[in-house]
Amino acid sequence: MSSIFNLLPVFAFLVFLLFVSLKIQRDSASDRAANFARDYFIGGRTLGGFVLAMTTAATYSSVSTFVGGPGVAWSIGWGWLYMAMVQVVVIFLVLGVFGKKIALVAHKIDAVTVIDVLRARYHSDMLANFAALVTVAFFCATMVAQFVGAAKLFEAVTGFSYVTGLTMFGLIVVFYTTVGGFKGVAVTDAFCAIAMLIGTCLLFGCMLSVGGGYLKIMSDMAVQHPDMLEPLSGGKMPMSLYISMWCLVGICTLSLPQSVVRSISYKDTKALHRAMLIGTIVIGAMTLFATSLGVVAKGVLTQPMSAYGSVDNITPRAIVESMGPFWAGVCIIGPVAATISTVSSLLLTASGSIVKDVYMNIREKQGKPLPNESIRTYSLVGTILIGIGVYWISISPPSVIWKINMFAFGGLETAFFWVLIFGLFWSKANKMGALFAMYGGVVIYCVSMAMKFNVLNLHQIVLGIGGSLVLFLVGNALGKEPDEATRRLFFPEQFD
Repeated sequence: MSSIFNLLPVFAFLVFLLFVSLKIQRDSASDRAANFARDYFIGGRTLGGFVLAMTTAATYSSVSTFVGGPGVAWSIGWGWLYMAMVQVVVIFLVLGVFGKKIALVAHKIDAVTVIDVLRARYHSDMLANFAALVTVAFFCATMVAQFVGAAKLFEAVTGFSYVTGLTMFGLIVVFYTTVGGFKGVAVTDAFCAIAMLIGTCLLFGCMLSVGGGYLKIMSDMAVQHPDMLEPLSGGKMPMSLYISMWCLVGICTLSLPQSVVRSISYKDTKALHRAMLIGTIVIGAMTLFATSLGVVAKGVLTQPMSAYGSVDNITPRAIVESMGPFWAGVCIIGPVAATISTVSSLLLTASGSIVKDVYMNIREKQGKPLPNESIRTYSLVGTILIGIGVYWISISPPSVIWKINMFAFGGLETAFFWVLIFGLFWSKANKMGALFAMYGGVVIYCVSMAMKFNVLNLHQIVLGIGGSLVLFLVGNALGKEPDEATRRLFFPEQFD
C-alpha cells in the first residue's frame, strides 16, 4: 500500500542532489563564463581522486546491477557472481590503460570529449560523426533501461504508480544534470555511490534476518537447489556464457565512452592513482554485495519463478518481504541512485556528442565558431531535449532490463574498443582502419543480435569485437599511415 513513509526517503535524497547541483552551478559561474564547454562537459579537469573514483564507479553501476543482475543470480546461483566479479577490474583498466595517455593528449588539443580525441587522431569527420550517432543511440537505449528499471522498483516497493516514480526521479535527474554539468554529475555521483553501498548492505542484513541467517539459507539451498552452489550451475552457466560476459562486462568495458571521458577530467597523477585504488575497492564491494543479494534472496522468496513473473521482479519483492515501509523507502535509494548516476553521465555525454562533437565542429569548419553564450544555450537545451525524449519513451516500458542494458554495452564496446586501443597505442593505425572497424563492427553486432545468430553459443559481442578487429586490420592495410604531426602528438616518445 502506498504511503508517504515509502516516498519520503527517496524524495529527500533527490532534493539533496538537486541542491548540490545548484550550488555547484553557482560556484562554477566564473569558469563557465571563461570556457563553458570545458567546464560543462569535463568539469575543467579539476576532479580529485575520491570524486573521480566514485563517479566512475557510480557511472558504471546501473539499475541492472541492483535489479536485473540479482534477479538472474536468484535463478542461477553463485555462478552468476563468479561471472560478475570480473567487473572488479573495470575502473583499474579504464583509468590505468587510458588515464595518462588520453589526458596528456586531451590537454595538448584542449579536448573535452572522447570524440575530440578520435577526431585529432584519425582526422575524419565521418568517423567522428558516426561515433556521435552511435553514442547517442546506444546511450538512449541504456537510459531507457535505467528509467524503466528504477520506476518499476519504485512502483513495487512504495505502492505509488510507475509513472509517478518515473516522473519524480526522471525529471529531477534531467534538471540537475542540465544545471550542474560534469562537476555536478561527478559530485552527486559520489553521494550516489555511497547510497548504493549503504542500501545494499542494509537489504543484505534484512534478508539474512528474514531467511534465518546465511548458514540456514545455504543449507536449504544445498538440499533444494544444489546446482546453485556450483560454478556451472548445473549447465545454466556454461563456459561460453562465462567467456561472453567476461568480454561484455569485463575487458571490453574499458572502451565505454562514458567511462573513458573520466580520464580527461582528473586533476593530477596523484588523483588518478588514488582513484584507481578507491574505485577498484568500491566497484568490487558493489558487485559482490549486489549480486549476492540475489542468491541470498532464495531464502526469502521460495516460490518458483512463475510466482514472480520475471527476474526483474526479484529485488522489489525481496525488499517488500524483508523490510517495513520506511526502511524499504530508504533501501531503494541505492538502486535509484544507481539509475540517476548512470543516466546523468550518459545524458551529459550524449549532449556533448551532438552539441560539441557535431554542431560546434560544423560551425568551426564554416568559419563561424559559436560564442561562449551560444555554446551554453545549445548545451543546456540539448541536455534537456534528450532527457525529456528518454523520459517520454520510458512511459511505455520495455521488458527484461538487463538484456537491454547489455545490448547497449555491446554496441558501444564494438564501436569504440579497437578504435581507441589502436588509436592510442599503435602509431601506424590509420583512418581507413578506424572507419572499417567502427562501421563494420556495429553492423555485424546489430545484425547478429537481430537475427539471434552466434558462434559456439558465445554472445554476439564476440562476433562484434572479432569482426571489428579483422576489419580494422584490413582497412589499415588499405589506408595511408598517419602524418608526422599526428604521430608526434600521440607518440612523442618515438621522436625523443
